[in-house]
Amino acid sequence: MEEEKRETQNQLAEEEDQIVNPWEVAAKDGGKIDYDKLIDKFGCQRLDQTLIDRVHRLTGRPPHVFLRRGVFFAHRDFNEILDAYEKGKKFYLYTGRGPSSEALHLGHLVPFMFTKYLQDVFRVPLVIQLTDDEKCMWKNLTVEESQRLARENAKDIIACGFDITRTFIFSDFDYVGGAFYKNMVKVAKCVTLNKVQGIFGFSGEDHIGKISFPPVQAVPSFPSSFPHLFSGKDDLRCLIPCAIDQDPYFRMTRDAAPRIGYHKPSLIESTFFPALQGETGKMSASDPNSAIYVTDSAKVIKSKINKYAFSGGQDSVEKHRQLGANLEVDISVKYLNFFLEDDAELEHIKKEYAAGRMLTGEVKGRLGSVLSEIVERHRAARASVTDEVVDAFMAARPLPNMFD
Repeated sequence: MEEEKRETQNQLAEEEDQIVNPWEVAAKDGGKIDYDKLIDKFGCQRLDQTLIDRVHRLTGRPPHVFLRRGVFFAHRDFNEILDAYEKGKKFYLYTGRGPSSEALHLGHLVPFMFTKYLQDVFRVPLVIQLTDDEKCMWKNLTVEESQRLARENAKDIIACGFDITRTFIFSDFDYVGGAFYKNMVKVAKCVTLNKVQGIFGFSGEDHIGKISFPPVQAVPSFPSSFPHLFSGKDDLRCLIPCAIDQDPYFRMTRDAAPRIGYHKPSLIESTFFPALQGETGKMSASDPNSAIYVTDSAKVIKSKINKYAFSGGQDSVEKHRQLGANLEVDISVKYLNFFLEDDAELEHIKKEYAAGRMLTGEVKGRLGSVLSEIVERHRAARASVTDEVVDAFMAARPLPNMFD
């Protein structure tokens, strides 16, 4: 119940300071999100170098760039997942996507790129939830449109390279029922109206569909929700890679889990991918110029970066050579921190740019090349994802190589 008390204590402070929940991310006066404060408020832990080194040791593989550079920066009981793995006990991964748009932007790809790495290095099964029901309720989409977008988004997710022998993708409209629904009811009985309003900020103006939704996102954390995958494996632990705005769902889940006989799910949580215009929270789906989309051509990518990527450089070449760039606000550097694999090259760019020896145009040019290559590779992979491939990933079938 400690998490519940913390929830109540922090709600008022959060309203004054910054709002971070699954539907809204905003800092006071349009400022940056303070992740240290967020860790304190949510009650999660900072992902430190000791854990990163331990992942390296246990997997024998270099830590992902998102781990090395602090993109995934917080966790809940990730150490317990590693403890169990070290003793020969496997776990499963769970992540998801709310399908509300035709195309994904690069920020949407971040959790899936990292989840693929986790699946590869730990060799474990993965369930991916498409919350088409949630988007139908929050975005005022029709049921049919939500379902269509779920399948379109599934193609982008599959294009990230997940192993079909270890991956089950499901949409809520198609899958919810049976053992999954039984777990939803168990969770729902553990959560009062006061509790759900305190966590998510629901009001009397919200329809009851919103209030009833959180258990739907909670129960993929429990292996018995997937009897075709994990029958007889109710003790299996779950690790959830996600952005930290999803934490409220899983604070609720972790409070309910031991009361209904399950392990609390563990989480590993990322920062937000900033908008091109500056680091003020998440990107806006309503502004196509705030993000790079996986459907953007190389020409469009270059144009967006040159026009909209907020620069930390000075307003004249002479001044820039003298004072150098402010890396703390420069979006091109921040994007390279996500997507430029070569640590040595990144450090060189940061050093030269901060000293004024490299100009904004050069940094933006390198970013354009990096992002164009990623998007082109993704587009080629997605082109090979047919409806039959989507059906295969979404078929409720046993996974033959789950733990091999």
